[in-house]
Amino acid sequence: MKKKISESLQPSYIELSRSALEENFSFLKDRAKNGVRISSVIKGNAYGHGISAFIPLAESCGIDHFSVFSADEAAGVLKFRSNMNTDVMIMGMIRDSELEWAVKNGIEFYLFEMERLNRAIEVGGKLKMKAKVHLQIESGMHRTGFERKDWDEVFRKIKNHPDEIELKGICTHYAGAESVANFFRIQNQNKTFKEALESAGEVFETIPSIHASSSAAFLTMPDKQYDMVRIGIAQYGFWPSRETYMHHAKANEFDEDHDPLRRVMTWKSEVMSTKWVKAGDFIGYGNVYMAGRDMRIATVPIGYTHGFGRNLTNSGYVLIRGERANVSGLVNMNMITVDITDIPGVEKGDEVVLIGHQGGDEITVASFGEMTNNLNYEILTRLPASIPRIVVD
Repeated sequence: MKKKISESLQPSYIELSRSALEENFSFLKDRAKNGVRISSVIKGNAYGHGISAFIPLAESCGIDHFSVFSADEAAGVLKFRSNMNTDVMIMGMIRDSELEWAVKNGIEFYLFEMERLNRAIEVGGKLKMKAKVHLQIESGMHRTGFERKDWDEVFRKIKNHPDEIELKGICTHYAGAESVANFFRIQNQNKTFKEALESAGEVFETIPSIHASSSAAFLTMPDKQYDMVRIGIAQYGFWPSRETYMHHAKANEFDEDHDPLRRVMTWKSEVMSTKWVKAGDFIGYGNVYMAGRDMRIATVPIGYTHGFGRNLTNSGYVLIRGERANVSGLVNMNMITVDITDIPGVEKGDEVVLIGHQGGDEITVASFGEMTNNLNYEILTRLPASIPRIVVD
């Protein structure tokens, strides 16, 4: 299989499948209650998929709200969105010095401490523009959020500053909805959250948007969808955990080997060179791998600098011509060597799949994770931003 020629000069590239993403959003929307808005979570460079390519792709699927962690990611949405009405919400880090920029650009952001609330009021007054805020409630995650003792003061302060603050929503975050072990903790969180909403209802006539669920809670706890859900890993075609998948399969009565989510990403490179190595010779640095027979090897121009971990030395594999080629020798900074002795016809320029389908085989992110002993989330977000992302059908 010859590699598609990329417009980039990079030694590997990532393909994003438009049809896979469309199917994933169709699946997710079918499970959302009427009127529930999906916010696409694109922190961590869109979970490694690349925000510059992913944002317009998601917009083409009808997404008009993105959740990010920090101000720099929000700036990326403004830069790459194609719909000027697309909203962006910062869930985490925004410095006081960045609040003016956020307010001027209509960026929504979480409030979870009194200092930030006071600063938002100050900035809104200075600019004569409303800061668009979401109040985060501490319901039991014990990370960020307003404590119960502060609720009334916070609600009334916002109520008393209608010219400086626009309340866009009230939210919380569940601690570990991907595991049944956290079931009672989440039930208690939801109870606390509802108490906060009741308290807010005594102050505000309406609350524009209530949201609490991530992918895991959305897929396993339909009663907690509220007005909006923040979908991260699921939109890219991955289940938050095997347990989440099994729960959903049982609830919807489909076979365990049926997966309604499709992986959006495929990571590819190419054969750089091939050669024969005699039995007894060592391959690559040191004496980590000795050829047990006359071997034909291929070099592939990727390594640990690209996210192909050094711990895949002598244990990882790639796909070439639809067959598995085992890593033979140390994973270098920019290069690996793989065994192609039993794969006929391999030549320079052949496509190499690091993650994804080729022929009748597949290297999933989960299997890649098992080789590296990392979670899906870690593997995806560690893929360097310098790797080109290319949209395919």
